[in-house]
Amino acid sequence: MRTTLSLILTGALTVGAAAPAPAHAFLDHASPAVGSAVPTAPAAVTIWFTQGLEPAFSSVTVTDATGQRVDLGNVQIPPDHAEQLQVGLKPLPPGTYRVNWHVVSVDTHPTQGSFTFQIGGG
Repeated sequence: MRTTLSLILTGALTVGAAAPAPAHAFLDHASPAVGSAVPTAPAAVTIWFTQGLEPAFSSVTVTDATGQRVDLGNVQIPPDHAEQLQVGLKPLPPGTYRVNWHVVSVDTHPTQGSFTFQIGGG
């Protein structure tokens, strides 16, 4: 009986001591919104993630339909908003643009993805 009780307590302590599974920084929302059509060119793209980001290992680029970069290369994570990634844009004509992002969250897990938006209904 004592051995059975000991095994049950050990199992309960092991389960209780298990660390929670680490999360990743997934895209929460963006401006311009994912897949949206905006009437005029935005000055920047801002992406919000579900977790804080590591600035040294996070990036975003914006390209036009021909694959040419149209962002200003000034990627930043605002000091008071560790879950945001921003990049300025050159003046853009109507068309479709692709946003490519790669981030590393504060828990060191990388994620990446892309989405498009249109200016002027494309």
